Parts: sequence; C-alpha cells; structure tokens
Amino acid sequence: MANAYKVLGQSNLTAETPTDVYTVPSATETVISTIIIANLAAATNTFRLSIRPNGASQTDAMYIAYDVGIAANDSTTLTLGITLDAADVITAYSGASADLTVSVFGTEIS
Repeated sequence: MANAYKVLGQSNLTAETPTDVYTVPSATETVISTIIIANLAAATNTFRLSIRPNGASQTDAMYIAYDVGIAANDSTTLTLGITLDAADVITAYSGASADLTVSVFGTEIS
C-alpha cells in the first residue's frame, strides 16, 4: 500500500474537555509532520496537546504542550516529526473557550 501525506484528524474542541483528535489504526505506524491549532475567538485562549501511547490514561509525562497561549484570531503551527505506533492517541484540550480547532497532518505506514 502506498503511503500518502494527508489530513489525519480534525476537531473543534470543547472547552476544558480532553478530545481525541487522532488514533493510529491497527497494524499501522504514523509520522506526524504538522499540527495546526487555530483560535477562532476574539479573545486569547490556551491549549494542551498530549501523546497517549496505546491509548493509556493521561499522565503529566505525556504532554508535548501545556497551557500554551494562542492569541485571538490567530493560529499556531507545530512542525514535529513525531512517530506513533498502532493505538497511540493524540489528545487536545482547549482552555476556557470552545473556539479552538486542531488539524493533524502526516503519513500512515501500513
């Protein structure tokens, strides 16, 4: 099967609620190239991102970004090169507002 760079997951986050944006399918490995977080609100907000190996329960050690500020009507682009195994999960969290969106881009290898 050919590997293709593509949109792996997108989500409009709910305020103060962890949201699974992407889960690696079984028998697949993934390279995450870019994650974009957009703030659709006219007020500053914060976000968190974590990688949960094998869908494990969240611990502090899993965060790759924690309460990072994002300006009103702005976006943040993270170019990462993270490798994930089957069942690994990218989880995102929005601070006080539900006006953040997350888009995950990369390649699935099966």
